[in-house]
Amino acid sequence: MTNRSVIFFDIDGTLLKHDKTLPTSTKEAIFQLKELGHEVAIATGRAPFMFEDLRKELDIHTYVSYNGQYVVLNGEVVYSNPLNIDSLEKLTETALTNEHPVVYMDHEDMKANVPEHAYINESINTLKIDRFPTHDPHYYKGRELYQSLLFCREGEETQYEDNFKDFDFIRWHPLSVDILPNGGSKAKGIKKIVEKLGFPSEHQYAFGDGLNDIEMLSKITNSVAMGNAEESVKAVAKHVTKSVEEDGIVHGLQMVGLLSK
Repeated sequence: MTNRSVIFFDIDGTLLKHDKTLPTSTKEAIFQLKELGHEVAIATGRAPFMFEDLRKELDIHTYVSYNGQYVVLNGEVVYSNPLNIDSLEKLTETALTNEHPVVYMDHEDMKANVPEHAYINESINTLKIDRFPTHDPHYYKGRELYQSLLFCREGEETQYEDNFKDFDFIRWHPLSVDILPNGGSKAKGIKKIVEKLGFPSEHQYAFGDGLNDIEMLSKITNSVAMGNAEESVKAVAKHVTKSVEEDGIVHGLQMVGLLSK
């Protein structure tokens, strides 16, 4: 175990470039890590069904999804942290009054509480996935949801932050914020995996670029922020690599000594 490490990778802006393509150098680096005996995992805000193709392409079966709310180790769910449905129902009522759409998400699908909205179209389309939320305003009933999306302009989420303390709100697009269980994070999801695998802190690595990576990068001993990350993200990381557009994953892995130059 002393020669093996576990490495967690964010997806958007980290593994994938801004056009949502996977650099060849990154794919090769992932397989080199696996050949060396390291454990490679994903830590993302995405739903499991939003990166199934990527998992297959990289042969990765361990992941933290929904920013830590749905955690899978070697294909088996080891932790889940669903949203408070009563609070979500009240939030939806407020959102409808404000004409702010909501999308409900479990581990298999996502459904919108309105038939159509420009904010949903614009933000979801940036993910370049083959799944789009269809209309089902009652999807939250009788099932566990691990994340929801609130569609509003920057600054408009403050009224929800003030009134719905069961949730954390993290913006991922100018027109959309993630709704998460209060206190949930990638860092907590990662902790569930490393406890199972037994990797000591000095053999834990994480790469990320977004605001939802701040806690992960601040708590993982060997953290690496992408060169394209915001300054607040770079500030908490132990290392800063090149941007995803400049083979930042390979450079970062070499920088921390996991791959040779």
